[in-house]
Amino acid sequence: MTETAATRNAAPDALASVLADASFVRLVASDDGDSLAAAGLIAKALRTNATPFQVRIDRDPGPDGAEGGQADARREPDDTAIRIGTMAGDHAVPGVDRPASTTAFAVARELGDDPDPVLALAGVVAAGSVPGTDGSGDALAVAESGDVVRRRPGVAIPAADPADGVSASTLVRTSYSGDPEATRAALAELGLPASLDDEAHRRLASLVAVDVVGAESASDRAASAVERALRPYAIERVEPAAPFATVGGYADVLEALAHEEPGTGVALALADDPSDELRSAALDVWRTHGVDAHRALDGATTGRYDGCVVTRIDATPATLPTIARLVRDFRSPEPVAIAVDEAAGEIAVSAVDPLGIEAVCRGVAREFDGDGWGTETRGGVSVSNDTTEALAALREAL
Repeated sequence: MTETAATRNAAPDALASVLADASFVRLVASDDGDSLAAAGLIAKALRTNATPFQVRIDRDPGPDGAEGGQADARREPDDTAIRIGTMAGDHAVPGVDRPASTTAFAVARELGDDPDPVLALAGVVAAGSVPGTDGSGDALAVAESGDVVRRRPGVAIPAADPADGVSASTLVRTSYSGDPEATRAALAELGLPASLDDEAHRRLASLVAVDVVGAESASDRAASAVERALRPYAIERVEPAAPFATVGGYADVLEALAHEEPGTGVALALADDPSDELRSAALDVWRTHGVDAHRALDGATTGRYDGCVVTRIDATPATLPTIARLVRDFRSPEPVAIAVDEAAGEIAVSAVDPLGIEAVCRGVAREFDGDGWGTETRGGVSVSNDTTEALAALREAL
């Protein structure tokens, strides 16, 4: 079927109809956990239907000519391209009004697949939502009816070791985040048993919540932001084995992989039963990403401006979006957080509400002959020089 503007942002049944007629599908997803999960859900449905496909993660998934997307020289005229995490392109799953993974879950069901509700719910959490809301009720109902997930007290982490999980988690920002030994020392004071029961999970959650909210530099928003990491849905399925300990922890891993190692992220999202090696590799990436982001933030300098907070930092480009999100959720009294590495010419923006961040970032990038990308709530700018001037223009545009 030829792509047309009429099917852009189509309802799940309409998009499923497009995919059912496709001879080859190219899934291009934004570099975030929700889009990665959505791509995995759709790709597995295509695999079930024996439809050839390719999955690619790109910080700017829009098509060439649609405000800066990258061209795919390998694309054939009859290929069907599905863009995830953007409103650009003829067939888009933008993830604006609701997580892209909830739309993808519905599309997969329309295609006759039995999509993984855990992957869908992980995408929901990665999008900043809560399982059961924003269109994810069907996925949660499937997971709960099959005894695949159980809500319990505690903190959403992917690993069994709570010290390892809390120190690297990017769902929270504590005084010991990024420092495994300091985290272990803080948890040791709780006297937790080797195998945590519900009471032990409650004590752990209380410690984390009090530390997050009680930090001297904590914003008013921190109290609500930390809720996303508390009372997690534990993944309890046996066959296939649970990929990680909790849905929220799974989301944190997907988010890290989307930024750091998208190839590993795609492999994880496509795996029906991830191998121990794949799980271990994913956890290693997640752990390094989280620790690096928190440690970089420890050494940052922050300034408050009208409408935004700017954090100047020395960080890798892959961690910059995570740092901006952490500042937005836990440190910024303003609705927009900007993380900038002026030496590298990299800027990341994260907003609480949809503010047209993509358009702002693209506009600034054009002005300074750089690259700009994003969504309604997050984005980035990369320039080869004049980073300070680009930052000033970005602040002015916001």
